[in-house]
Amino acid sequence: MNAMTPASAERLVRVPLGERAYDILIGPGLIARAGQEIVARLKGRKAAIITDENVAPLYLGALVASLEAAGIQASSLVLPAGEKTKSFEHLITVCDAVLTARVERNDAVIALGGGVIGDLSGFAAGIVRRGVRFVQVPTSLLSQVDSSVGGKTGINTHHGKNLVGVFHQPDLVLADTDVLNTLSEREFRAGYAEVAKYGLIDKPDFFAWLEANWREVFAGGAARIEAIAASCQAKSDVVVADERESGPRALLNLGHTFGHALEAATAYDSRRLVHGEGVAIGMVLAHEFSARLNLASPDDAKRVETHLKAVGLPTRMGDIPGELPPAEVLMDAIAQDKKVKSGKLTFILTHGIGQSFVADDVPSSEVLSFLKEKHR
Repeated sequence: MNAMTPASAERLVRVPLGERAYDILIGPGLIARAGQEIVARLKGRKAAIITDENVAPLYLGALVASLEAAGIQASSLVLPAGEKTKSFEHLITVCDAVLTARVERNDAVIALGGGVIGDLSGFAAGIVRRGVRFVQVPTSLLSQVDSSVGGKTGINTHHGKNLVGVFHQPDLVLADTDVLNTLSEREFRAGYAEVAKYGLIDKPDFFAWLEANWREVFAGGAARIEAIAASCQAKSDVVVADERESGPRALLNLGHTFGHALEAATAYDSRRLVHGEGVAIGMVLAHEFSARLNLASPDDAKRVETHLKAVGLPTRMGDIPGELPPAEVLMDAIAQDKKVKSGKLTFILTHGIGQSFVADDVPSSEVLSFLKEKHR
């Protein structure tokens, strides 16, 4: 991707998981077509839409109209917006709403929203009646390129982020790029961190393309669709190779171990830090930590920081408003992270841009020393 790849108005990425295979459609106007796309793939004719109070006024009416025009009986549940909705309390509410709507196994739960709604709704879809059909209609850039694809669902607890959940693949993902026009600049930037992540994992040409074309991605049109499609294809490739994260799929967590610890340290307060911002800081930290361990050049860490800073993302712990707890508290959050195995720390580190790898048994003393150094 040395130059902007031409893109049509719509792209399709197939996730080939045998009997659990599904399509990701990417392009404008997909919410208006949701009903016909769903009936073409699913037998059921009932749907429970789960959304939040920010998204509902914008897109719920159009989605319901599309479903009803296709002969699908739709009910809806509107939840509070924000990361704190990913809780046991709201999981019970969603499960009850799905059962009240008399959704059967061939019917669908439809997640209309960002990653919070997708993760929560997908968890409910995976456990109600031991699994019902699930459709993702992601409305943020972050959810379109990351959380809506791959089947990881979950909720947060006071122990940490996404520690309770199931793998439950969607049956269809409809990434309507028109909805991204209503995102705030901050939300779009946060999603862009996950786009950049795919280049940093194992696609250095894609990262270089983003460095050259990020302004066009932010502006919309063909470059935006191409970036989303490339991200979805990259995630699909990893998911197909390792559906349940027993090996290579862990690479998708680049930046997330540090990022999740920072989210926990801010009590998931979106006024201070949102997920994509935590990932951005985490990816810089991962590259700097790799350089500290003499695994990569400091120049690569600087290149990552320069690009993420150019698009307006935070890149340092000091960029987070308010006080952070001591480095020891951040270490506690890292030690509780689900990427810890048998008490040994697992990080995604790198040998350079696009050369990430899974590092098992990272010495906690090295991590703590590094955090103390980076802590403001």
